[in-house]
Amino acid sequence: MKTTYTFSIYSTTAELPERWDDLAIDNIFLSKRYLEVLEKSAPINMTCHFIGLFKDQTLEGIAISQFLDVNKLESFGDRDKCVKSTVRNFVFKNFCSHVLFIGNNMLTGQNALCISQEMDLKTAMLQLKAAAEDLKEIFKKRGSKVHITTFKDFDENEVAQIETDYQEDHYKFSIQPNMIFEIDDNWKTEQDYISALSKKYRDQYKRARKKIVAIDKRKMDLDDIIEHEDVIYDLYHHVAQNAPFNTFFIAKNHFRTFKEVLKDDFLFYGYFSEGKLIGFNTLIKNGEAMDTYFLGYDDSIQKEKMLYLNMLYDMIAYSINQGFKEVIFARTALEIKSSVGAKPVKMFGFIHHHNSAINKYMDKLFCYLEPETIWKERNPFKELT
Repeated sequence: MKTTYTFSIYSTTAELPERWDDLAIDNIFLSKRYLEVLEKSAPINMTCHFIGLFKDQTLEGIAISQFLDVNKLESFGDRDKCVKSTVRNFVFKNFCSHVLFIGNNMLTGQNALCISQEMDLKTAMLQLKAAAEDLKEIFKKRGSKVHITTFKDFDENEVAQIETDYQEDHYKFSIQPNMIFEIDDNWKTEQDYISALSKKYRDQYKRARKKIVAIDKRKMDLDDIIEHEDVIYDLYHHVAQNAPFNTFFIAKNHFRTFKEVLKDDFLFYGYFSEGKLIGFNTLIKNGEAMDTYFLGYDDSIQKEKMLYLNMLYDMIAYSINQGFKEVIFARTALEIKSSVGAKPVKMFGFIHHHNSAINKYMDKLFCYLEPETIWKERNPFKELT
């Protein structure tokens, strides 16, 4: 009997098949709980769909798509004021403003899909390619023509399995790496990590910690997050606004919703100076990995107190103490993350512009869509002898 592969597209978590979470067991970012967070507090310019992949009527794969209308943003990021950024913004607004992601544009790493042992990656991706075509029709009927379809993020091994199905009409790209901090099996406390640092980076650690002595760090519960919601959003928005490039801004109720739905799997830490919230960071427990999420800070205090660097040390310390295997630091601030021990992991994707004339030059256009970051990798650890 011939095997039949099909897919279904869902617009709400209430529609999801009963077995959905059985497949999301290894990735919280495809669980019903996390998808419910997006359903309740996705960025205003984002529309999410959820995709079930079936083998002979049995659910064997789950995936997420996100449609972004970047014309709804007040800006794409204000940090870089240059001719290239101006050209990029013009190109994006006029030719690339409607983007369909098969995957999660709010995260770094392969959070696009989970599949069972009964479905291979190549088959799953072919189904997702077909699902993307159906999604384009859905948005077209709503009056929003998709300009670009992107499949992200895949590592080298995954790309090798699927690239033959995309090489004809998609441009394979590699963007900024995912910065991953691997926790040594022998580290049981923060002091073990400090002892592994070379003198230069132990001195950096000590210098940073001295700067933050007067800062009060607090683990914030739901009531705390609600109480400080306006300040939290202002701190987040300041950091996001000054990034080199943005395709979305989170909703004001995003962190509150995260805490309501994920409870103890979502951690929110506030940094206070004389009773005033000056910064925060967030963490998400994802199996044996700790995923760092959005943060914010008062830039006038950040440099003086080395607040961002101290946040990185705090995230590492917590993850070591709680027995996690790695910290996913994502793809911003590459050099400073490298200086605390995170290593770059190359990620790949496939992109297609639905205007065939433009698609021919996607390799040249892409440099405007994804600004290149020049950075130097650091190694803060002692050399092994």
